[in-house]
This record gives sequence, C-alpha cells and structure tokens, in this order.
Amino acid sequence: MRTRRGTCYENNIMCRQKRIRDINFTGTQSINKRVRQHDFFDYLPDDIILTILAKLGSSAACPADFISVLSTCKRLNGLGLNSFVLSKASSSCLAVKAKNWSESSHRFLKRCSDAGNAEASYTLGMIRFYCLQNRESGASLMAKAAIRSHAPALYSLAVIQFNGSGGMKNDKDLRAGVALCARAAFLGHINAIRELGHCLQDGYGVSKNVAEGRRLLIQANARELAGVFPTTPSSLLLSSKQMTWNQLPNLVGPVCPLLSDFGCNVPAPDPHPANRFLVDWFSKNQPIMDQEVRLCSYGSCGRLETRRHEFRRCSVCGDVNYCSRACQALDWKFGHGMMCRQAFNGGEFDGDVNENDTMVVNR
Repeated sequence: MRTRRGTCYENNIMCRQKRIRDINFTGTQSINKRVRQHDFFDYLPDDIILTILAKLGSSAACPADFISVLSTCKRLNGLGLNSFVLSKASSSCLAVKAKNWSESSHRFLKRCSDAGNAEASYTLGMIRFYCLQNRESGASLMAKAAIRSHAPALYSLAVIQFNGSGGMKNDKDLRAGVALCARAAFLGHINAIRELGHCLQDGYGVSKNVAEGRRLLIQANARELAGVFPTTPSSLLLSSKQMTWNQLPNLVGPVCPLLSDFGCNVPAPDPHPANRFLVDWFSKNQPIMDQEVRLCSYGSCGRLETRRHEFRRCSVCGDVNYCSRACQALDWKFGHGMMCRQAFNGGEFDGDVNENDTMVVNR
C-alpha cells in the first residue's frame, strides 16, 4: 500500500514549516491553535487512516455509521472509498433499506463488489436477480461471492438450481443444487444443512439416505440452538428472553419452535440483510407485482417466483408455497403447521406428514 502523506515526507514538512511561519507573522494565538489541531489529523499517514476506516466498515451496525464518517471531510471521503476499505465492509454496513434504495446506493454496492467484497456481491446479486429482474447479472454476482466461499450465496444459487429460477421448469438442475447445498452446509450454513438433510431423506437430486438425512436435520437444529447462547461461560444459564421451555408443541408466538418436540422454543433467527431488503421491497411494491407469481410464504425469505408455479405448494391446504424445503420447515414450525393440522383433523388432508412431523410439499 503506497502512503502519500505523513510527516516523514520532505514536501509535507516544508509546507508545514511555511504555515508555521505564516502563523508567527500574524501573531494570532487562536489561529495557531486551530491550525495545530488541524495539522494533527492532516499529517497522519494514509495507511493508518485506511486501517481505521476498514475497521469501522467491518464493525458498523448500519450504513449510516459508515457514511456519516465519510461526510466529515474531503480526505475521509476519498480514503473511505478506497478499495481496501470497501472490501472489508460487513453485511450490516451494506444493509441498505428498500425505502432508501437509489442509484447512489446501487453504485455504492457495485463499487464494494468490484473491490472484492463478497457480502456486497451477494446482496447486490439478490437485489438484481429478484427485485430488478436482471437475472443474468444477479446470478453472476452471486456466483462471484460463491467463489469466495460465501455460504449464503452458495445456498441461494442452490435454491435457483432446484427451482430453475430465471428459466423454464426443464432448466432445473437437481445435482448442481445438491452440490452447491453441500458446499454451503460444509461452511456451516444452517438452512443449507436442513435442505441437504431433506434431499437425502427424500432422495431428491441425490441417492436416498434416510439415516444421514436425519443426522443433518438434527445437526441443523443443534446449530440453531447453539446460536442462542452467548460465548461466555454464563451461557449455561437459560434466559427467559433467549429461550423458554414449554411442553406445548407448535406454540405460535415470537419464537421459532424447531425443537418443540423437546419442549424447547428457539428464538427465530435474524434474516440476512438481503432477505430483509427483498421482504421490504415486495411489501412496498405489492400493488404493481405480477399477480401470476407468488412470494415464498416464509415471512423472512422474500424470494419471488420468476415464472408461474415455480415454488412448491403445500399439499394440504394449497394456499402457501415455498422456495425451498428449509423455508417450508421453518414456516411449518413457526405457525403454518397449526392451520394444516386443523385441516388434517377435519379430514381434509390429501398430502403426507413424515416421521419428523414435517409436511411434505408437492414438487
């Protein structure tokens, strides 16, 4: 990294000495203090400021935390757009809201993506693919993130392959979807682990292996439970805000009872900022949406069909549809299972429920 500023450079020292002589000539003490304070920042080397800005971008809780610093002065604005800083920006720093979407937001995400930021490539890819309906460019950006072993991008590409999104029904590639899902599962992506488990149980795109599929589903639930606890030793103490124990299965409320069979209600996982953007975007643009296509019924997903009847529907009620088995499993335990159980108890059941108490959807 080349540093162009700093007190160790001869030209900067000469400029500083000239300003000191000018201040001494005026004889104004207040001006001398003001310039001295300015000089303290002005003569910091660029590489130090770049490191600070990169740390800020990687730890910012929202885009405003980062943008507000860049608007402080011209030098920070210039250094903040350095490729080194943009490549370190976190998903929270890139979490643009749908209501604030603009061409400048688009350019900022594209600039971060060009700097090698996998989170920016994935977020912008999801926005282009589903919201802006630029399928080729969106898939290309997600593939760019997947090459960097970005687990959410790998899983999203697997969903696209499973559904043949952006193409016809015959464009589905189940083997490619399983391969991408396996890679994301290897990296610890919980939804990918759950999806792969269902594929193995059903023999969908891979040789059927019920025992291995069951093991992966248990692993996904265990990882979800482990994510509830902090990393401190006091995590062994159960907090009523984090987890509750209840003997009633399928408790409907602000929890995601994936382990309700054991009486454990795990808080619903936070969706990725890209999924939050999709949910807000289509909620805002619902009146102009094509009525022929439907959203994934899991509220935290936000994916939209790219053609009619692309997503798999519930075989019991037929009123809900899902982009993946992972979303179906989450929504089933989150509350839809109550409605389908009522249909089942009423004698209207025309589908199947497997041994894991999970509804089987039509493919």
